[in-house]
Amino acid sequence: MPHPTPQTVAELTDAVLAGAYGPDPQDLAVTSAFWLYHTTRLAGSDVTYHNHYLVLRAGDSFGASSFEAGELAPGLCENASGHSLDKLLGHESVPVRTAALDAYLARARPHRAAAGAEPVRLPAGTPEVRARARDASIAGLLDIAPGAKVALIGVVNPLVEAVRERGGVCLPCDLNLRATQWGEPVADDMTEVLAEADAVVATGMTLSNGTFDLVLEHCREQGVPLIVYAQTGSAVARAFLASGVTAVNAEPFPFSQFSADPTVMYRYRAGTAS
Repeated sequence: MPHPTPQTVAELTDAVLAGAYGPDPQDLAVTSAFWLYHTTRLAGSDVTYHNHYLVLRAGDSFGASSFEAGELAPGLCENASGHSLDKLLGHESVPVRTAALDAYLARARPHRAAAGAEPVRLPAGTPEVRARARDASIAGLLDIAPGAKVALIGVVNPLVEAVRERGGVCLPCDLNLRATQWGEPVADDMTEVLAEADAVVATGMTLSNGTFDLVLEHCREQGVPLIVYAQTGSAVARAFLASGVTAVNAEPFPFSQFSADPTVMYRYRAGTAS
């Protein structure tokens, strides 16, 4: 049975609650919940990344969401385990709803068993080695002409470099970084970079800060390719491959930065995933 074609995250959530994607979410419980604060500074860089994650486990799958500092407290996890996913899908917090939606969709159709998923094995190694391999995989989903302007919504310096190596001109945008590793200014208003973009690469953070629908609508209306690099919200981003997302580089939990051993990501392209 074909899935619906949601135009917004709210439409996707309503479809999940209506049972259009599989089991009733009220029958699926969160078996564990945890809150992570993680910092990274890659060798040769003076940029420290500060990342906050909420992770919910439902059976054999995980759902995850990023959030801004202070937006959620660790105490949220105290009572989350045992809640059914339908309750958390109605939570007042967007990051909580995003993690619950991701957990549901990952449980209903795990990346490891999904039709159209192309496994990409990240090598063992240092954070720098693994980040370069990861970002080369993401940039490999871009089909751009030399000189094409690529809006990067959510800045990761190795990804800036990977876009350049494919001949693209990077238009970086981020709420927390003011300059790239090479000193280029980073916009904090995504409408500035979207207006100029020939292609867009957005991170999963756009799902939890409420900007994903705006990016999706812009790319759909303007016919601009949209690639989503999703650690958090990877199963959510995948659901939009038929409604404006061109490709997804999905990296479900545990994320590459939490291991030095080989791990697997999954790439999807519109028209190949069902």
